[in-house]
Order: sequence, then C-alpha cells, then structure tokens
Amino acid sequence: MELLLVRHGRPVRMDSGGADPGLTEQGHREAGLLGAHLVAADVPTPEVVWSSPMRRARETAEHVAGPAGVPVRIDERLAEFDLGAPAYVPIEEVGQGDRAELWRALETGRWGSHRFDPEAFRRRVVEAVTDIVDARDGGVVAVVCHGGVINSYLCSILERPHGMFCQLGYTSVSRVLASRRGHRQLVSINETAHLQLAPGPVESALS
Repeated sequence: MELLLVRHGRPVRMDSGGADPGLTEQGHREAGLLGAHLVAADVPTPEVVWSSPMRRARETAEHVAGPAGVPVRIDERLAEFDLGAPAYVPIEEVGQGDRAELWRALETGRWGSHRFDPEAFRRRVVEAVTDIVDARDGGVVAVVCHGGVINSYLCSILERPHGMFCQLGYTSVSRVLASRRGHRQLVSINETAHLQLAPGPVESALS
C-alpha cells in the first residue's frame, strides 16, 4: 500500500488554553489545495484518511477527505508530543532558542514547560501507523498528523537516531510504500507540489 504522511496546515497561535489550535485562513486554503491535488488526474487518491485527534490535524484531514469522498478516522495515538502543553506558538513566531529546543524535543522530552517520554511517544506512533498498514491490503491511505509524529516514524523506518531530522512544510506529503509483512520503502519526503503551483508565497515551518 502507499502511505501518505501529511503534516497539518498552518495553525493559529494560542498563548493560553492548551496546545490545540485550529487552522488559520491560510492553513485552510493550503489544506484545500492539497485536497484538490490528491484527487487530480495521475495523482494517487486516498481511499482512507486517518487523523490525529488534535484540531489542526482534524481540520486538515477534512480538506483531504472531502474531495476524495471518504470519512475521517481518528487515532488518538497520532497526537503530537505537545499534547497537554499549556500553549501553542507556531515555530515561525518563536525565537531561535525555542526553535533549537523544539528541534531536540524528540531526544530530550522537553518543550518549554511541557514534558513527555520520547521513547513512549516513538512506540505509540510506530504502533499506530503499523496498525493502519496492517488493516489494509493495498491501496492509498492518508495519515494526517504532525511534524514530530512524521519525523519519529521516518526515523524508525530509516533506523536512524530518534529525533527531528527533517523540516516539514505545512500540508507537506511524505510517501512510504508499506506492506503487512513489515516491508517499508521511503519514496519521498516533504512534497509540496500543491503549494508550489498556487499563487502567493509559501513558507515551511516545523511543529
């Protein structure tokens, strides 16, 4: 099967009230461009769309699932490592020191005042994606989630040290060929063709 790992669209800033923002207007627009792109001719169209339970991922997943005519399925294990954090500041709005801290979060388990277990996070991400693969016999499946989730999963299949190694753009797609026998082949990372063909500037940020 072909697994499309989709990073969520651009989220709004939340200085309090938890790290579960929805998408900005631009985030909705770019997620809509992705949804339209994935049903275009000669592009693999998702037959199933899974999503993190977090709002920024769910709203992105609706844009992906709508044009494809499929429902959104939620897997709690696809939540980002900032689940339970007190605030959410998009990485492009924070200082260089905070960016460095985020870049190492999958190694240290620290993101501001928020703490998590990096190894437990890795295990639940790999378990979630493995279960999604095992439930299908071929076809195309989109998994809409987060930069940390995707980095963590790609580290596992590349057998590289666990951590952030790729800066993923909002609504980017990373493709993996996967089988229920355990075979994994990384096809691409950070595809943004749907944004490159759209009018206006496109930015990339990690979070």
